[in-house]
This record gives sequence, C-alpha cells and structure tokens, in this order.
Amino acid sequence: MKCDKCSCQIERSGETEYMGQILCEDCYMDVLSPVKTCDPWAVYTAKSMTDNGSTLTKMQENILGVLKETGGIELELLTKKIGIKLSDLQREIATLRHMEKIRATMKGDKKVFCLW
Repeated sequence: MKCDKCSCQIERSGETEYMGQILCEDCYMDVLSPVKTCDPWAVYTAKSMTDNGSTLTKMQENILGVLKETGGIELELLTKKIGIKLSDLQREIATLRHMEKIRATMKGDKKVFCLW
C-alpha cells in the first residue's frame, strides 16, 4: 500500500485514513500539526529562549550556513541542497523565522529565504 500524499510504501498496520486519503504516519502528523510561520506568541517565546543562550540544532546551523553562502535561496533549492524532506524543512524554517534568524523576501516573482 502507498501513502496518497508522499507515495512511500506503508505496511498494512501503519496506514491511517484521513479525509478519504490513506496516509503514512509522517504525513498524518503533518496534516494534524500544520506549520505556522506567523505566530506572535511563538516569536516571543523563541526570542526569549534565544536571549537566554539557547543553541541551534545542527540542521538549523546547516540552513543558516546555506543562506549565508548563497545570500538567499528558494525553498525547493534549499530542500535539495540540505537533503531533507520538505515538511521537515518547513518546520525548521518556521522555528528560525520565530527566532528572527531568517526571513522571506520576493526576488522578482520568486519567494527567497535569506538571513534576517
């Protein structure tokens, strides 16, 4: 059996039906907990944690490194360069945006992520 969202193979006991779709566990979690980049309370919390000396994860450091190296990059290209699933990258980006480490901007008709 295949996941209707990401097309990965699912064992019979691992599938979940959600709104008429058969989903793997990862896709089901993504549907139940969507990424929210515009969340004032999350920004406040993330900034206060950063001010108290919280450290970044290795993945977050990698993302910041790529953005520093490129000066800004589209999400699809960043996904390929980092080698991470799009949904996982979106969560990391949301966290970094809450910390005000990165932001999005438009270059022409393309949305590009760059350092804050």
